Amino acid sequence: MPDLERLADHHAAALLRFERDNRAWFARTVPDRGDDYFAGFDARHAALLAEQATGRCHFHVLVDDDGEVLGRFNLVDVADGSAELGYRVAERAAGRGLATAGVRQVCDLARDEYGLTRLTADTTPDNLGSLAVLRRTGFTPVGEVLLDGRPVLRHVRELAG
Repeated sequence: MPDLERLADHHAAALLRFERDNRAWFARTVPDRGDDYFAGFDARHAALLAEQATGRCHFHVLVDDDGEVLGRFNLVDVADGSAELGYRVAERAAGRGLATAGVRQVCDLARDEYGLTRLTADTTPDNLGSLAVLRRTGFTPVGEVLLDGRPVLRHVRELAG
């Protein structure tokens, strides 16, 4: 079973490979990161680690036995006991329950390690896989919002102690 690890400097090369290899796959359901993301990846990775050190974000990667990144599970905009959950899983790892397992683990970390009490997550109405993951992991739909001009369904999960 892959391991969920807190993002660290040594994940940079594998994370960049994950993002490049899955760029088209991700762009089917979320806005593309753009070429600048890849060109400035090292600086962006360093900035994410610096932001994580402040406690405003908690970034995680799901890695296999060979150190390859299979997924990302991030908690961003941490404030007042809540955060926004974002996640993505490699195309080659899709359909194996890894997104569900990763979201469950991050929810546990959010509650037990980071002291959070509430998570929100957004997904597009046509992203059936993500909708199923959120449903299986205890998130409840609370309404529709616009993200980058695109309608998304907002979900909430209260993290019981």
